[in-house]
Amino acid sequence: MQEQVKIFLKGDKEKIYPKGATVMDIAKDISPRLAKEALIAKVNGELVDLSYRVDKDSEVEILTFEDKEGRDAFRHSTSHVMAQAVKRLFPDVKLGIGPAIEEGFYYDFDREESFTPEDLEKIEKEMEKIIAEDQPFIRMEVTREEAIKKLQEMGEPYKVELVQNLPEDAKISFYKNGEFLDLCAGPHIPSTGRIKAFKLTTLAGAYWKGDSRNKMLQRIYGTSFPKKSMLEEYLKNLEEAKKRDHRKLGRELELFSMHEEGPGFPFFHPKGMILWNTLVDFWRKEHQKRGYQEIKTPIILNEELWKRSGHWDHYKANMYFTQIDGEGYAIKPMNCPGGILIYKSQVHSYREFPLKLAELGLVHRHELSGVLHGLMRVRSFTQDDAHIYVMPSQIEEEILDVIELADYIYKIFGFDYHVELSTRPENSMGPDELWEKATSALQRALEKKGFAYKVNEGDGAFYGPKIDFHLKDSIGRTWQCGTIQLDFMMPERFDLTYIGPDGERHRPVMIHRTIFGSLERFIGILIEHYAGAFPVWLAPVQVKVIPVSQKFLEYARQVRKKLEFHDIRVELDERNEKVGYKIREAQMQKIPYMLIVGEREEAEGSVSVRIREKGDVGTRSLEEFIQEILEKIKSKE
Repeated sequence: MQEQVKIFLKGDKEKIYPKGATVMDIAKDISPRLAKEALIAKVNGELVDLSYRVDKDSEVEILTFEDKEGRDAFRHSTSHVMAQAVKRLFPDVKLGIGPAIEEGFYYDFDREESFTPEDLEKIEKEMEKIIAEDQPFIRMEVTREEAIKKLQEMGEPYKVELVQNLPEDAKISFYKNGEFLDLCAGPHIPSTGRIKAFKLTTLAGAYWKGDSRNKMLQRIYGTSFPKKSMLEEYLKNLEEAKKRDHRKLGRELELFSMHEEGPGFPFFHPKGMILWNTLVDFWRKEHQKRGYQEIKTPIILNEELWKRSGHWDHYKANMYFTQIDGEGYAIKPMNCPGGILIYKSQVHSYREFPLKLAELGLVHRHELSGVLHGLMRVRSFTQDDAHIYVMPSQIEEEILDVIELADYIYKIFGFDYHVELSTRPENSMGPDELWEKATSALQRALEKKGFAYKVNEGDGAFYGPKIDFHLKDSIGRTWQCGTIQLDFMMPERFDLTYIGPDGERHRPVMIHRTIFGSLERFIGILIEHYAGAFPVWLAPVQVKVIPVSQKFLEYARQVRKKLEFHDIRVELDERNEKVGYKIREAQMQKIPYMLIVGEREEAEGSVSVRIREKGDVGTRSLEEFIQEILEKIKSKE
């Protein structure tokens, strides 16, 4: 009788299969549909190909395009198809790396001539042939010596370097499909024929290993899907995203600019500052209501502070440094150590707890030039930080309060969101028991709130686990913004204490949290979320007054003055231009309200109202309009 193994499936289902059955055999037995959609699998936590043979009792999870790991394998497999097509068309090309990324894949190539858009079309056609050939992906494990020898024979110096830099005990494997052979850890989808829809999207330059001292390679980006309809939807959203690009709209709406004299350092223009200050005023009011006190800490602090906090060991590569009076100083990459010094400046009692200290703190972090992206990835940004000092018994309640504040603020902007829990990373500090205690406290708060959440193993801060808020914008993209981090480490390192009910000194717990995350990045997200058409309470210019001719300029000025009296942000178009031209321009500037005034309006003390989304909505008295817009501003519609 053939030996058998127990297979434990998702949902605690248990099945018996012959020893050596492949994962694909298991998928076929579960359902023909699953076998058709299956891409890779997870066996006892390890990602494997569907051809993997199970020879012992195992936990097996079949992964499809719905799963992140399945999508990554699908797109990484497509990157191999692209590299194969490139090698067919341009045999002298040397291969770099070709991973899956968030919404697709890329592959880096070393080629003397530059790729052109016409080359991309040729590559796509060759990829279609490879996909039609339905080539199976075959895994081959080799020794280090065999790998280096083979890659040298193939003339692939970048791959040789990758093998040489692998740990001594690393498993080394190649994947073959058709005539194409590539160094790859895998796993891969069963065959090229599974790729039903793909598109090569852009060309870019990229230094080998991201190091500017290395050679610049050419990077081809693309994406792929198991259905053509999914690709069509993606490309449609891509076009919509281009229209919403915050860099383009930021320039057109005169909100901010970036300059070569300060790469990664945003310049906010007057209208951008109105948007900024409106957000800050809203933030301040909501925090004051909830008992937060605002503080401000210096941008530059002594190196010793950063060594004490742990940032020196864990963050030094991302910091900027300077010398003052012969001593080493650092520009702050985070606000917490400065806030801790304020806490330590006096003795605290448990009666003050929870002590909530909030700061709109400007921080600087060194980012490589290749990853800078408008307001989304910058080198200086303002964090809406708060540090909450609590007794251990108050942890859960305060985390719930922060979640409720975040929920309230995100809903004002029309964001849905999901939460993720990130646990202890490899380069962390502190004992296991404190990490377990902190992680359990965050889990309990999420479960009490009834949130479904995803666990990101090993993705926490170096001093504590965290909850991250991922916002979903109006076209379905997600953005990680707010965070709640529970920290037992910093109070220990800085010897923070409070006087408890027993009159003795005790160690507080710190909750680090942000809601916007980075104010600059949040503004970038809002620009794209609203496509620059901000709700009236946020709009830098809320009303544009447009006289039909110069004869009615004086009345138009009276209208402006009354609006300004009520703190409504208003501009008057005094130019001697046609009304239609001025309306179109105001529409292009995405101003929520246009008030057209002429002979009848002057006689009646009224205004003709035009709304950005609706067009003309009729005439009403100026007082009636003022009450209407003030109500919309107050309700934040």
